[in-house]
Amino acid sequence: MKLINAGALALTALLAAGCGKAPPPKAEEMRLVRVFKVGPVARTHTVEFPGDVRARFETRLGFRVPGKILERLVEVGTRVHAGQAIARLDARDFELAAASAKAQVAQFEADRILAAADLARFRELRSKNFISQAELERRQSLLDTTSARLDAARAQASQAANLAGYALLAADTAGVITAIEAEAGQVVSAGQTVARLARPGDREIAIAVPESQREQLAQAGEFAITLNALSGRRWAGRLREVAPAADPATRTYGARITILQPGDEVELGMSARVEVRFAARDTRIELPVAAIYSKGDTPNVWLVDGSGSVRLQPVKVGGLAGEHVLIDSGLNPGDTVVIAGAQMLHAGERVRTIGGK
Repeated sequence: MKLINAGALALTALLAAGCGKAPPPKAEEMRLVRVFKVGPVARTHTVEFPGDVRARFETRLGFRVPGKILERLVEVGTRVHAGQAIARLDARDFELAAASAKAQVAQFEADRILAAADLARFRELRSKNFISQAELERRQSLLDTTSARLDAARAQASQAANLAGYALLAADTAGVITAIEAEAGQVVSAGQTVARLARPGDREIAIAVPESQREQLAQAGEFAITLNALSGRRWAGRLREVAPAADPATRTYGARITILQPGDEVELGMSARVEVRFAARDTRIELPVAAIYSKGDTPNVWLVDGSGSVRLQPVKVGGLAGEHVLIDSGLNPGDTVVIAGAQMLHAGERVRTIGGK
């Protein structure tokens, strides 16, 4: 009996010793996360402006004298050649003035002939000492005065003839009539626009630019032009000028975009759209929305250090850009940020990463 009890006690002791031995430690499990190495982003911005096709050189045609328009001889879209009549004033008053000036010239011509004949006779009398030298000089002065009056009358007659000619408005060069601003029966002043003439040459798109986008337009590197009437076609453009002052009514700045190689199918007055593209390097960091881990009211991100551990980093969000957020502060270029799996992490946890470019 004693032997049996002793064996049982020994077996119990062995079992107790076996149960008290600690199990081997398990290997640490590291969570797999997707990361992104942050840095400034270069983006291409696109702005679109409506406009219409214009000629680079456009002349406002107007009479050089005031009067009543008797007839208009062209329509919008008329192709004209140099010297072609555009409109005509009632020229009766100008013709009467020209006739009066011509009659005055004839009068002074007769006076000069008489003064010249008198001077010749008085020279002969002076040679015979029948008259004094002073009388001869008076006759010479009368001839000179009459000659001067004749020259003045001839100049006035020429001016009156020119005024009569100005009653006809003609194109000074070939082109296309793009606008009519006065009609038959209307009384116009000298210089008032009657029609607009687009000269042949470069074609441009006239656009209006808000003040907030003037600088962007000047820095643009590419202009793409489309025409509503010619769908599916695109033309390259080049900025030629931006108005130095804003339009007082619209408070926008006029700009002209030259169409490169427009072709004959691009006609004046067509409606157009100009896409302006320019690249701007943004100093702010851009991250996917899923990278933001909010703790209370403070947005944070998980940073991965060189040992593979994560830590929470507060950041300042500057806005949204599509499905991404813009980070104003809190991160530096080169930081590695968790962009997938951020909600399951805790500070100091070691992780396995994928991505990072």
